[in-house]
Amino acid sequence: MALTQVDQGLLSANAQYYGFKNRIINGAMVIDQRNAGASGTATGYTIDRWNASVALSTKGTWQQNAGSVTPPVGFTNYLGFTSNSAYTVGSTEQFKFFQVIEGYNMADLAWGTANAATITLSFWVRSSLTGTFGGALLNGAANRSYPFTYTISSANTWTQASVTIAGDTTGTWATNNTQGVYVQFGFGVGATYSGTAGAWAGAYYASATGATSVVGTNGATFYITGVQLEKGSTATSFDYRPYGTELALAQRYYAKFSSLSGNYVGFGSGVVTSTASAAFYVKYPVRMRSAPTISQSNTGLYDAGGVFAVTSIGGSYYGDETLFSNVNVASGLTLGRGCLWCGNNNASAYIDLSAEL
Repeated sequence: MALTQVDQGLLSANAQYYGFKNRIINGAMVIDQRNAGASGTATGYTIDRWNASVALSTKGTWQQNAGSVTPPVGFTNYLGFTSNSAYTVGSTEQFKFFQVIEGYNMADLAWGTANAATITLSFWVRSSLTGTFGGALLNGAANRSYPFTYTISSANTWTQASVTIAGDTTGTWATNNTQGVYVQFGFGVGATYSGTAGAWAGAYYASATGATSVVGTNGATFYITGVQLEKGSTATSFDYRPYGTELALAQRYYAKFSSLSGNYVGFGSGVVTSTASAAFYVKYPVRMRSAPTISQSNTGLYDAGGVFAVTSIGGSYYGDETLFSNVNVASGLTLGRGCLWCGNNNASAYIDLSAEL
C-alpha cells in the first residue's frame, strides 16, 4: 500500500527513531560482561566497548558506577575513574577512556572526502574538579585527530556537554571492519599528545592543550555516561536501545559464557579425541567482527569418568558463526566418549571470545 503524504510526513518527523542514530555502543554504560561491576587499575577493557589507557596503574581506579553516586535522570549506570594520588603527568603519558567505532558504522559519514559529514558528540559528565576538560577524535592510523574541550562549572554535579565537529575532508578513514574512529576522553594527558582544540590536525592527539588533569589531584573523580555520537550539527535525545539489542551489539566484539550459578554449568558438548583432549564446536551468540580468540578460566571436561581440569585450548578453526576447537586436559579422558565442557567445581568458571578492535 502506498504511503499518503500524511504518512510520509509522520515518518519524516520521526526520522530520528529509525536506524542506528548513536554510533557509540554501550554509551549508557549498562553492559559489563568482563568485570560485572568489579574495579580495575590497569590498561584494558573496563565495561563493554570502553577501554582505559593508564600510564601507571598505581595512579587510579576505574569501575562501573564508581563511588555509587546517583546517575543523571534517565540513566542507571556510568563509568568512573578515581585518582589515587596527586600525580604530575609526564609529557608522553596518557590517562583516558576511549571507544573505537568500527569502520562499517562510520562509513556513511564519508570522512576523508569532500563530502565529509558533520557529527555531534554529546555526553553527561561529572567530576570533583571544575574547569576545562578535553578529549579527541582520531582515525585508525592515529595520524588525523581533532582535540576538543568542554567545561564543568560545578563540582560533583552532572553536566551535559556536546561538541559539534565538521567531518575531516582529508586523511584515511576505514569503512570496513577495522578501526574507524577513536573517541577519547582524557583525564590526564601529557603535552606531547595534547593539541589545539577545535581543528583537525595531521598528528596524534588524545586531548586538548590545557585540559584539567584528574590524576593531578589525590582522590579526584571523573564520571561519564550517556555518550552519543550522531550525524548532524545538533545533539538529540539519547538513543535508548533495548538491553538485548545493546548486548548483541557489544557481543560482536566480546562475548562471555559464565556459570552464573552452580559449579558445573555446561558450556558445550563434544567428543573425546584422546586421553588428554576433546573436540568442541562453539557457537557465537552473534556473528562476530572477525575470528575471535578464545580463552577460559576454571573449566573442566566431563566424560562420565569424572571432571578433569582444562589445561589449555589447542588449535581452533573459525567460521562465520562458530569455531571448532581442541580443549586439553592433563589426562584421564576415555577415547570416543561424548564430553561436556563445564565449570570445574567453580561457579566463577567461564569461556570467552574476543574480536575487539
